Amino acid sequence: MKSALRRILTESARLDVPAESLADDADLYAAGLSSLATVHLMLAVEDEFNIEIPDRMLTRRLFSSINSLAAAVTELQQAQAAA
Repeated sequence: MKSALRRILTESARLDVPAESLADDADLYAAGLSSLATVHLMLAVEDEFNIEIPDRMLTRRLFSSINSLAAAVTELQQAQAAA
């Protein structure tokens, strides 16, 4: 999953550094993630993992790192499977 997230970051976030060079807990905003890029990132993540990120989760914290994105995707996939 994290490799898919790195690919999405590379394709849609236009970071200042290569996504492959970032640690899983690296601050994506410090790496150049803009507010506009977070929208593109959100849409790409939803498409890639066939999920819908609810409004309650749309916070700066969600997009702060690859780890936080992966945790959110896992949580949403588990909730979807349980439904």
